[in-house]
Amino acid sequence: MELRVALRGAIAGFIAGVLAFIFAEIFAEPVINKAISYESGRDSVLAALNKAAGRAVAADGPEIFSRTVQSTVGIATGLIAFSTAMGALVAVAYLVLHGRFGIRPRTLALLVAGFGFLGVYMVPFVKYPANPPAIGHSFTIATRSQLYLTMVGCSLLFLCLAVYLGRRLRPRFGVFHSALLAAGAFIVVISIVMGVLPSLGNLGANVTHAHQFGYARASTETPQPITNLKGQLVYPGFPADVLWKFRFYSIISQLLIWTTIGLIFSNLVERVVGKEPPPSREAPEPEQAAV
Repeated sequence: MELRVALRGAIAGFIAGVLAFIFAEIFAEPVINKAISYESGRDSVLAALNKAAGRAVAADGPEIFSRTVQSTVGIATGLIAFSTAMGALVAVAYLVLHGRFGIRPRTLALLVAGFGFLGVYMVPFVKYPANPPAIGHSFTIATRSQLYLTMVGCSLLFLCLAVYLGRRLRPRFGVFHSALLAAGAFIVVISIVMGVLPSLGNLGANVTHAHQFGYARASTETPQPITNLKGQLVYPGFPADVLWKFRFYSIISQLLIWTTIGLIFSNLVERVVGKEPPPSREAPEPEQAAV
């Protein structure tokens, strides 16, 4: 049964990836093209300013993949591979939780997918939101990746602990109030984690390069306006509407992925395990055990 359930999760993820690719091609790619155009113009201006000031200008690196390949095969491969992996992950989580809550398999599958969206994407997004090309410095890639994965790990861990806390509080406070208490505890703890983790603009490497190369100090790595020695604007900062649209479409794309996984997997899994909720494996309450 385990293999059949995992396979159905992967199939659901594959379908979700195809839908996410279609969505990205229609909505996200035009925004990405605008971000790349901004980046190219900014790099040209910086190169001209550095050359005029007698500074060394770094040569452009070789283009490994063309923009056409990136916007078609590249994004399709990335989205489909990610979605398939997340579908398989939802299936594994379902297998671990199957029979522990005494609820219908379809409901459990939808809940697992919903918590996956929150833990893997939405909660980390609050601290470290998705960024289009031109935002992010090459010398902080490793640090930014580590911080994001740390945020994802903390999000998933504390979501699991919140579910456990809610179950422990349920006999005393009831389902509704125990859920509220668990959610409140999660918000408090994850807010502390977000406060402890550094903002990207305040990373040590960014502080050093801000002094060395004249980057504007900010809480993010979003490109700031370029001005000359007289304070005159030479090149504008990154367009706010492009940044907003990219992040908005990023959220919609992930919501599409996780919703599709939940809807398809929740229906496919019942063909394997049936529609009836399995007997709950949680320990009976003391008064129930005494009867």
